[in-house]
Amino acid sequence: MGIISCKNTTHDVDQAPVAAVENRVLTRMELEEAMPNNLSANDSIAYAQNYIQRWVKSALLLRKAELNLTPQEKDVEKILRDYRASLLIHKYKQKLLLQKHTALISKAQIEEYYGQMSENFKLDENIIQGLFVKVPLNAPNLSGVKKWCRSETPDDYIKLEEYCFVNAQKFDNFLDKWVAVTEINQLMPQPLPSYPKFLDYNKYYETSDSTSLYIIRIQDFRKANEVAPLSYVEDKIKAILLNKKRIQFIQNLEEELYNEGLKQKVIKFY
Repeated sequence: MGIISCKNTTHDVDQAPVAAVENRVLTRMELEEAMPNNLSANDSIAYAQNYIQRWVKSALLLRKAELNLTPQEKDVEKILRDYRASLLIHKYKQKLLLQKHTALISKAQIEEYYGQMSENFKLDENIIQGLFVKVPLNAPNLSGVKKWCRSETPDDYIKLEEYCFVNAQKFDNFLDKWVAVTEINQLMPQPLPSYPKFLDYNKYYETSDSTSLYIIRIQDFRKANEVAPLSYVEDKIKAILLNKKRIQFIQNLEEELYNEGLKQKVIKFY
C-alpha cells in the first residue's frame, strides 16, 4: 500500500496545475519537460515564468479563435492530413537523396555551364585582385613598403611579407582571388575613387589618415556589367547544378514509383 501511495503522490505532483485558462491546464510535468537542462536556479525561475506567460497568452488566443471561428474554419483535419503527408514525403525524399544521390559536380560540368550561361553572370560591382597593406605612419622604412608593393618580383614580395609580419596592422594577399571593391572600401578611411577610368590607369593606390598608411596594389580587375570570371562565380554555379541534379533525381524517383505502382497494380483509376 505504501508503494502505491507513493506512486499516486508522484503522479499527483506531476499533474498538479501550474496555470489554467478555463478548461485548459498547464501541468507541472509539462512545464518541467519544456525546461532546458543545466539552468541555474535563477535562470530556471526566469525561464519558467516566461514559459508560463507565453502558454497563457497562447491559450487565450486559442480560446478566442474557437469562440469566433466558424465550424468550417475550425475544421483543420484535412490541413493536418495534408501537412502530415507532405512532411512524410519530404522526409523520404531527403533520406533517398542522402542514400542514393551523388552530390559530385565536376570541374568540366561547371566550365560547360559557365560557357553556355556566362551572360547570366554579369557583375553588379567592380572586383579586383591584388594586395592590401595597412601600416602605422610611424613604422620604419615606409618608402621600402611602397616600393615593394609596386614591385612584381618574387624577392620584393618576400621582403614585403616579412616586413608586414612584423609591422603591419593588416596585410591581405588576394592576388589569386577576386574581391569586391566594396569589401576593400570597408578597410579604407575613405572609398577608392569611383570615376570610370580609375581601375584602367591605377595599379597602385595609397592614402592615409591620422595614424595609418593604406596601400592597395591592383593586379587585375573586372568592372560592373562585365561577365564575372569563372572562379568568382564557381560556387554559385555549383549550387545551381546541384539543385538541378536534385530536381532531376526527384523527378526520376517519382516516375519510377509511378511505373512500379502500375506494374504492381496498386494504382486504380475510376
